[in-house]
Amino acid sequence: MKPVLLRVVAIESVLSALTFLAAQTPSPPADLTTLKIEDLMNIDVTSASKKEQKLSKVPAAIFVITQEDIHRSGATNIPDLLRMVPGLDVAQINPSIWAISARGFNGEYSNKLLVLIDGRTVYTPIFSGVFWDAQDVPLDSIGRIEVIRGPGATVWGTNAVNGVINIITKSAEETQSAIATAAGGTLEHGAGMVRYGGKIGSRGTYRVFADSFEMGHFLTPDNQSGKDDWYLFHGGFRADANLSSKDSLTLEGEAVRGNAGEMATTIVSLLPPVNATLALRDRFSGWNILARWKRVQSPNSETSLQVYFDRSNRGDTTYGIGLNTFDIDFQHHVRWGQRQDFVWGLGYRLSSDDTAATLRVSFNPPDLATQIFSSFVQDEIAIRPDRLYVSLGTKLQHDYFNGINLQPNARITWTPKDRDMFWAAISGARRTPSHIDTAVRVNYAAFPGPDNLPILISLFGNPDQKNERLTAIEAGFRKELSERLSFDSTAFFNQYRDLSSEEPGSTRLEADPPPVHLLLPEYFANLLHGETHGIEMFANVKLASQWTLSPGYSFLTMHLHRDAASLDLTSGPETEGGIPNQQAQLRSQVNLPWHWQWTTSAYFVGRLAAPKIPSYTRLDTNLAWQLSDRISLGLVGQNLLRNLHQEYAGPDLTVLPSLIRRSAYAKITWRF
Repeated sequence: MKPVLLRVVAIESVLSALTFLAAQTPSPPADLTTLKIEDLMNIDVTSASKKEQKLSKVPAAIFVITQEDIHRSGATNIPDLLRMVPGLDVAQINPSIWAISARGFNGEYSNKLLVLIDGRTVYTPIFSGVFWDAQDVPLDSIGRIEVIRGPGATVWGTNAVNGVINIITKSAEETQSAIATAAGGTLEHGAGMVRYGGKIGSRGTYRVFADSFEMGHFLTPDNQSGKDDWYLFHGGFRADANLSSKDSLTLEGEAVRGNAGEMATTIVSLLPPVNATLALRDRFSGWNILARWKRVQSPNSETSLQVYFDRSNRGDTTYGIGLNTFDIDFQHHVRWGQRQDFVWGLGYRLSSDDTAATLRVSFNPPDLATQIFSSFVQDEIAIRPDRLYVSLGTKLQHDYFNGINLQPNARITWTPKDRDMFWAAISGARRTPSHIDTAVRVNYAAFPGPDNLPILISLFGNPDQKNERLTAIEAGFRKELSERLSFDSTAFFNQYRDLSSEEPGSTRLEADPPPVHLLLPEYFANLLHGETHGIEMFANVKLASQWTLSPGYSFLTMHLHRDAASLDLTSGPETEGGIPNQQAQLRSQVNLPWHWQWTTSAYFVGRLAAPKIPSYTRLDTNLAWQLSDRISLGLVGQNLLRNLHQEYAGPDLTVLPSLIRRSAYAKITWRF
């Protein structure tokens, strides 16, 4: 959508809403802060074991971002929402690109973090990471976001190594009637969303939606435009139906199209050797459709079957990729007697990609189809009901690159009192290679050599690349100290083997790409190992009936080592230096008189050592006014403490990082 059109839509929406408001008598809005601490601790979650559990009873380091948190945050995208999760490292690179990871190994493509939306993985097997610019979910349609810090491979499979982010949208029944939003400000120049929900006969409900936005550019360190503005249009639907007293069906689909600017340094010529910083425009599009059937045979037994297909494309003048994914997942949950709770499942995934060869990036082979066959089983055994539980499980998986692998898990839960819980776990997880690990060629730089012979520096994939392996030990304590205070803490130790390294190859003459040149190659290998350890803690404190504070803190250290055969001198130090050792959060949520709400969030991030980026504190605030049960207004400020700051500049960047800008915007929401 063009910028001018976005502004017109936003202005018309505001005028229409204000006209409607003038004819209305305001009525008291629903109170979004009526949940007690005990209620918050007993939210149902599913990401830890693929079954519903009370948050207070989950033996994992889990944090839930509720719809109330989303509503109050003032955030406009999912990455900014994730900043509130203790132990999650969220660093913005430019308006559309983030580095997001848990427990280390952060980067533009954080390859050890699995991200799902309604059970559909958005982790790409081409680049081993998530393209956050294309993951647009209307925030008002999100029911909750469950974030697990630590391995979740036993139920979710490979790549759920350091964490799992599961974005769960509301059912169609929860989004009936209509809603329209419009926003505009100093950075988000224009944004709008419309959604309508209705009924399908007497047994079903549906919703349809469309949203779009235009995001302005950031600045470069020399105070020039980063030429990294971002545009997106997104639409979709969801339908939920009760087919019978035992069977339910969900069908959802969406399509997205957008583009984002970026600055990147790349080779533009080998004869003569020329490297240049180019203003590129990354264009992306895609669509997907998902169906989920669920049957409840009895209070103690239920089955589900999920099938989805996903198509995505993206590229600029220096690369081009396309990906098809077909996935089918079956699951059965059954309770045996009073002491055993059993979940098992089978899965199959087919991924087929196609790539375009350029001077900057190429693949050999250019197209690749991979299959993953998997099964998992997990049994929770009540040693002493309501007090002591043991959970044992494993994932058995066969992947294209390395065949069969096992990812086991053992957890113990002890609740000596109703409001106290101790848990401990030992887990194994694997990160499988991707197409880029095994078949890529990236030509980094060219320069003149002796006798006018060009010299080319290139990185190559390794067809024999192994799985990266993790053994994780975790322990946690969760306590409700009173009706006004809860506390959650986790300590962990992770040991990694066969980590990816970049090893130098033999210098040689090469004729392709032409002309004849001297090649200085590097190759991916698995010649690093290491460990991380740290603590994560957070609390919820109700200081008064209308005021809640949520502090959090995390500490992380990482030590990576070269194997005896490795000659890689940079990957270890750069990876270690790309994470902050300390992070802290403090969120304040206040209900004010006359239906006003004020939320302020402060985020402290410690310095990065390599390359050096100073520590910073980000301050966001959202002042919201519920004029009636139909109309609400919001005024949001972000990055208020500093006008410009940098958050990330790690070793694996494909773009030049920009400086994050101070910004403000206003938003109106109309429900009708």
